[in-house]
Amino acid sequence: MNQSPLLGEVRSPKELRRVFSAFPTGVTAVAALIDGRPVGLAANSFTTVSLDPVLVSVCADLKSTTWPLLRTSSHLGISVLGAQHEEACLRLSSKTADRFATLEYRSTPDGALFVEGASAWLDCSIKDVFPAGDHDIILFQVHDLDDDPSVAPLVFHSSGLRGLAAPS
Repeated sequence: MNQSPLLGEVRSPKELRRVFSAFPTGVTAVAALIDGRPVGLAANSFTTVSLDPVLVSVCADLKSTTWPLLRTSSHLGISVLGAQHEEACLRLSSKTADRFATLEYRSTPDGALFVEGASAWLDCSIKDVFPAGDHDIILFQVHDLDDDPSVAPLVFHSSGLRGLAAPS
């Protein structure tokens, strides 16, 4: 019987990130107005979960100082970032920069915040949170959504951000 070379071996976080980054993912902003100010983070772990009920998920690092703030909001906006949002993604991932200084956004009366120019927007509330190693898996109930199919998405692949061509 052939055993996988990974079985029983400990891999470094750097090696894990390199291998995991071989899978291209979209990049989202998860954001809300908290006490009247925009708060958000970038997440490339967005996954559609269910059509009935409409559910999606995102993973948040337990070391994040932003996730505990977002967790208090009754509604959160998930924006699927467009190819033109590379700088916005870097700011939303920053630990020190004013994440919304140069970002155009809009919000709902419930506090969900959306990045303008995104390829899709989802107005959500937290349905459940599942601890998973060094992250939380957040399951969201989707209340409303929209998209702009003319906006090409931003993609994270091989530890870098890339834009895809807009659909013709």
